[in-house]
Amino acid sequence: MRDPYQVLGVARGASEAEIKKAFRKRAKDLHPDRNQDDPKAQDRFAELNGAYEILGDETKRKQFDRGEIDAEGKPKFQGFEGMGAGRGGNRQGGFEYHFGQGFGGRGGAGGGADGGFDPSDIFGSLFGDAVRRQGRARPEPQKPADQSFTLEVTLAEAASGATRRVRLPGGREVEVTIPEGVSDGKVMRLRGLGQPDPFSGESGDVMMTIKVKPDPRFTIEGNDLRTRVAVPLGKAVLGGPIHVPTLTGAVEMKIPPLTGSAKQFRLRGKGLKGEKGAVGDLFVSIDIEMPESDAELTALMKARAG
Repeated sequence: MRDPYQVLGVARGASEAEIKKAFRKRAKDLHPDRNQDDPKAQDRFAELNGAYEILGDETKRKQFDRGEIDAEGKPKFQGFEGMGAGRGGNRQGGFEYHFGQGFGGRGGAGGGADGGFDPSDIFGSLFGDAVRRQGRARPEPQKPADQSFTLEVTLAEAASGATRRVRLPGGREVEVTIPEGVSDGKVMRLRGLGQPDPFSGESGDVMMTIKVKPDPRFTIEGNDLRTRVAVPLGKAVLGGPIHVPTLTGAVEMKIPPLTGSAKQFRLRGKGLKGEKGAVGDLFVSIDIEMPESDAELTALMKARAG
């Protein structure tokens, strides 16, 4: 494994904040989800996580800087420089040890077979802590916490479905599919699109809450919609075609002669689609528009009233 500082692209004197910032930036660039055509993407991402596991931990970073552990976090053999202060020594099996001050047995400074000296004591003191650390079971990696955001959609998008490009809380841009007939307040889980865990490399989920924006043309009643259409007085008296707004565009509808404001019309299948496939209707009410002035109409009404 390469030098962790080189993997993260930071200087040896980098601060903790600089290391964390560098890791997040490179994790975003090297994440396998963004490099699906690169067969080595997973290896580079694992190398990045390994480097951050050392430099992101203050204790391990100091151990690495002192040369006590290597780039994989494994203890290094430091040798025994300066240990053999006494004169004379024995070499057995390729290992040289000396009898001198500081390494005598329990009875004094000298050292023979009765001095209690055992080379394994040196190995035990040097590597005991490291062995115990490696032997200690690591806790199971925890899945990163879910992130969340709210996506506003139009009533038409909620009814017919759509594809939107959105920016996630971590800054990543993705395309999401808004399912047909989605309701206001619906929570959708975007799996694996959250922030990666710096140690396990596992990515969390993003919870997307749908908020349907009000449409001034319609009132929602379950899967049904209601709308009001202004109709000139002459059209209401004589009847004829009028244009009615729907979620998929205006449609033409004929009203009979002498249509009053109490009259209501139903356009079947022009409402909202429910989650179980049922489709509501559109109910149309008429608002009769009176002219600002019409002498002939006024005279006619007076004649009829008389």
